[in-house]
Amino acid sequence: MIGNASRRGRLRSQHREAFLGSADLTYQLIEIMKERVMPESKENKTAETSKTPSRKVYMMRRAVALVLIAGVAGGAIWFFFLRSPKADPNVVKLSGRIEGDDAAVSAKVGGRLKEITVREGDQVKAGQVIASIDDEQVRAREEQEQSLVEQSEAKVAWAKQQIAVLNAQLEQSDVGVDQAKLDAQGRVSQAEADLAKAEAQLVQHQAEFKQARYDEERYTTLATTGDVPERTGNQARSTSESQAAAVQAAKRQVDAARAGLMVAKANLANVAMRSSQSLAIRQQIIQSQSDIASAEAETEKARARLKEAQANRNDLQIIAPFDGTITTRSAEPGEVVTAGTPVVTIVNLNTVYLRGFIPEGEIGKVRTGQTARVYLDSAPNKALEATVIRIDPEASFTPENTYFRDDRIKQVVGVKLQIKAGNGFAKPGMPADGEVVVN
Repeated sequence: MIGNASRRGRLRSQHREAFLGSADLTYQLIEIMKERVMPESKENKTAETSKTPSRKVYMMRRAVALVLIAGVAGGAIWFFFLRSPKADPNVVKLSGRIEGDDAAVSAKVGGRLKEITVREGDQVKAGQVIASIDDEQVRAREEQEQSLVEQSEAKVAWAKQQIAVLNAQLEQSDVGVDQAKLDAQGRVSQAEADLAKAEAQLVQHQAEFKQARYDEERYTTLATTGDVPERTGNQARSTSESQAAAVQAAKRQVDAARAGLMVAKANLANVAMRSSQSLAIRQQIIQSQSDIASAEAETEKARARLKEAQANRNDLQIIAPFDGTITTRSAEPGEVVTAGTPVVTIVNLNTVYLRGFIPEGEIGKVRTGQTARVYLDSAPNKALEATVIRIDPEASFTPENTYFRDDRIKQVVGVKLQIKAGNGFAKPGMPADGEVVVN
């Protein structure tokens, strides 16, 4: 399992040192016995050859005692230093890595990143602004939708004024010839309505010309830098010129409407009324009422789009969803990002857990909610209190990144140990060991 290599390496090193220590101790005991048993000078060796057989037996006994002492010393060293400690039946051990729940924070709307206020390792609070997007596109849309709202409101006003004109004409038609003057007044009202319509169209063309000028400047700049084809810039310039011509034409229509109003007023007493006009006027009133309803509906839609565009301004700020630490910064100021593109990744270091594996034969002892302890490799003697929060429903083979082949072919079950008080000490990616108290 993950981390087995480092732990086995440490155990082998400890066993090797203990074994060398035992060998050194045995060697020292042998040397002491040799000094006491075997003579070192030639005189002693000469005298040794002349000793009696009983002396040889005595020497053999001393040698046997030496071997027994060495054996006892080696056994004691094995018992106290080399033998594996007895496993605690009330504890199930596991190894793995520290993990945490992270969040990839992304932009709700696309655009060019204006600034990013955090870097890897920075602590952030929930609701903190960590990045912002340039408002150029949002501002352009707000202006466009505002223009459409004004156009729709002008259409409604014109349609209502037209209704008033038609009602006046209908009244004149019902009165008859004697009410010719009233009909003439209706014509005057019509002329006034035409003037209002011409003025409304002028406002509309002026708004369209303003938008066309904005597009011309924008696409001309983009065409210069090669971000859009030159044809797009030329098309925007042509549209701007045509809208300018439309504005001039609308101004001429306003002048003509004013002249018509003057003529209608001059001929007020010379207009005759025909009774057949009543039906046509009523039909026009019905049509105008329909136009008013359509224009009012379009106005409400335009206002809703404007409100949506204004709401998008709030989405230009990228907010931290919870308290945590920045682990990844995926973008830089000046980059163009689309909606949903991650900008940073945040991890809450106070809610980390150990993800490890337990052999299939021992998983039956483990239950969610059991008390556990976690030991980090950086602080192996400091126990972090934990709780079993998850047991995988199915067994699997040990992960491929386990270092020993015999371990990789074992069936294991993944578990999660929630660390109760990480306090930022345990960080995702750190190797760690765990113990589950199963009694």
